[in-house]
Amino acid sequence: MISYIFLEVILPILILMLLGLVIQKKYQFQLKQISKWLVYGFMPAAVFLNIYEVQIDISLLSQLFLYLILFTFVMIGITYILGRLFHIKPKESAALKNSISLMNSGNYGLPVSQIIFSSNPIGVSVQIFVLIFQNILTYTYGIYNLLSASKTFIEIIRAFLKLPLIYALLLGLFFQTLNLTMPTFLLVPIEYLANSFVAVALLLLGAQLASIKLQYFHRVITLALVGRLLVGPVVALIIIYFLQIDGVLAQSLLIASSFPTSRNTATLALEYDVEPDLQAQIVLYSTLLSCLTVTVVIYLAMQLF
Repeated sequence: MISYIFLEVILPILILMLLGLVIQKKYQFQLKQISKWLVYGFMPAAVFLNIYEVQIDISLLSQLFLYLILFTFVMIGITYILGRLFHIKPKESAALKNSISLMNSGNYGLPVSQIIFSSNPIGVSVQIFVLIFQNILTYTYGIYNLLSASKTFIEIIRAFLKLPLIYALLLGLFFQTLNLTMPTFLLVPIEYLANSFVAVALLLLGAQLASIKLQYFHRVITLALVGRLLVGPVVALIIIYFLQIDGVLAQSLLIASSFPTSRNTATLALEYDVEPDLQAQIVLYSTLLSCLTVTVVIYLAMQLF
């Protein structure tokens, strides 16, 4: 079963990431422009289409949001405890907190979910809500860690409002709630964009990893990897049982908890010059090791729920 999951889910992801890495090494594309295509075109289309097509129960949403709040507070609490126990320096502590709390729910998590739950759109929709929540967390708690609250609340709100996936989610919920039908001439191009999202997202992730070099290993990296890839799924499983969540929702949430550190942590660290090399190393190592840990968590999710 584990070998089947690796071959059917993880290996296709690895192949696309490796292809992106090789192409980037050879041709050195400007990734910022490609990233904008992903953020402003492919991802919003995937978000809208999944919400537009799925039927979500209100009780399921309430369980989902309660889980996300509990999981986030527990994980943040763990990062503070680790920082105190190991006497981590302030800048390194910021890197540790973001590395454990912020997951790559976008161009890693969403493609994984689309492969696993291809026949059950509820699982993908759950991951979309996790993605939205993670983006909110990134532009609030994540930036706060780096800037120690030097960025104003208004600036954070502006950054958040620039995210097109928020409007794609709201538009999908609008059509879903009012039971409206999207005209075919609009739905077809949206479907084309959404169907291309997985390939583009994974190619881009591989290309981004091409610029990160294996330089050194640091104790903060070890703590971040253990916290993100091992402690995260354990905490998720405990909360899932505590809230008595089951079925596809439980599967999707447990799998989502195992995803590697968000690539945005490295981007933000570089932008604000807070341990950018350390943060980049964590992103690289966690992405590579997640190929093994995510495989195991997917297996456990399918067996337990």
